[in-house]
Amino acid sequence: MSATTMHAPHTASDNLSGQSEKPPVKAIAAAVAGNALEFYDFIVYSFFAVYIGQTFFPLGSETASLLASVAVFGVGFFTRPLGGVLIGAFADKAGRRSAMILTVALITVGTLGLAATPSYETIGIAAPIIVLFCRLLQGLALGGEVGPASAMLIEAAPREKRGLYASWQIASQGIAVVAGGLMGVLVSWYLPHEDLVSWGWRLPFLVSLALIPIAIYIRRALPETLEKPSDKTGTQIVTSVFTNHTRYLVLGILVMIATTVSTQVGNYMTTYAIQTLKLPAILAQAGTVLGGTMTFIFALVAGYLADKYGRKGVMIWPRIVLMIVIIPLFFWLAESKDPAVLLLVTAAITLLTSMTGAASLVAIPEMMPIALRATGVSLIYAIGATLFGGTTQFIITWLIGIFGAVAPAYYVVATSVISLVAMFMMPETRNFDVKR
Repeated sequence: MSATTMHAPHTASDNLSGQSEKPPVKAIAAAVAGNALEFYDFIVYSFFAVYIGQTFFPLGSETASLLASVAVFGVGFFTRPLGGVLIGAFADKAGRRSAMILTVALITVGTLGLAATPSYETIGIAAPIIVLFCRLLQGLALGGEVGPASAMLIEAAPREKRGLYASWQIASQGIAVVAGGLMGVLVSWYLPHEDLVSWGWRLPFLVSLALIPIAIYIRRALPETLEKPSDKTGTQIVTSVFTNHTRYLVLGILVMIATTVSTQVGNYMTTYAIQTLKLPAILAQAGTVLGGTMTFIFALVAGYLADKYGRKGVMIWPRIVLMIVIIPLFFWLAESKDPAVLLLVTAAITLLTSMTGAASLVAIPEMMPIALRATGVSLIYAIGATLFGGTTQFIITWLIGIFGAVAPAYYVVATSVISLVAMFMMPETRNFDVKR
């Protein structure tokens, strides 16, 4: 396929997904709800990493147990590329809906394992092994989730609202963060510390398990936006992404670095507040709720702005602002240990990250041809998340021990430089034909 064909502008006669002028808003909302539930399952581990470390990795010190816990959290990222390959190719062959049902089913098994596994004290070395397997399975599911869900949102949207529709991918992650944070606040508020450490951290996973059948049910009702499934084998689809769309694959991965790192720093703020700043757990979880709210609101704002002004500016400017303000904010927080400053820093990180991330997950699917879109987006997201998201919490935990409490800010700035170069090299995709 030539570059000219790939970048043919959208025409008035081009009817996305062959659907009526009124898109299936309820179906889109159903897809987003399932996506939020999956991300909730994945990130709630991060919020309770301190207690999970004490339950499954009793290594003699709080720091060692936490490092082991966040290392296992990071391991969950390393099966994301495999999920991107297998489930992304499945979505391009069998359709978006089937792939999205599969990912919910897979993450259910992983979540059940985390919720039900006895402690190290009870079953010994089997406990951390089971937790490790569950994290790998959750990573596989999420590696295959983002591509099909993003592809469906782009393909189902009217041309002039593709940015707003696709921004629900990031907004739904904000919903997941809010839900996880609220659960954290509730269990931290009502349970004594001893109960929270011994069994209370399991409650958010159990709540998720109760909601998963609903997610599967609503996803079965989704419309299929892939009109013509690919006639290529899964291997041919993946090979085509790597050989025929190498430039976009590399640019997309580099763009994802900044969003992935700062998202994980935002998720880490709960652990940071408890472990580094020694603030109460309930306050740390409240910061999480604020961060999720900022993500939800400003992802949708970014989607609207991306439709109005284009994708590139909405990617670039929030990232530049974050690079300017994050180091002074972390210095302020480290010196003051003020709960209000913690909330301000969390809000700034999540607000600006969500805007860059939302615009990125509009532009990246638009770059890819429809026959390879789910696979391409899955690979870009999964590889970027694996290389940097999976290592971020471990790295910043280690860096804090060496360089002090401001280390996360330095890491955000350093990785953002790489992404900014790629963002400037990205094409403006607002007028691309997404049915090509």
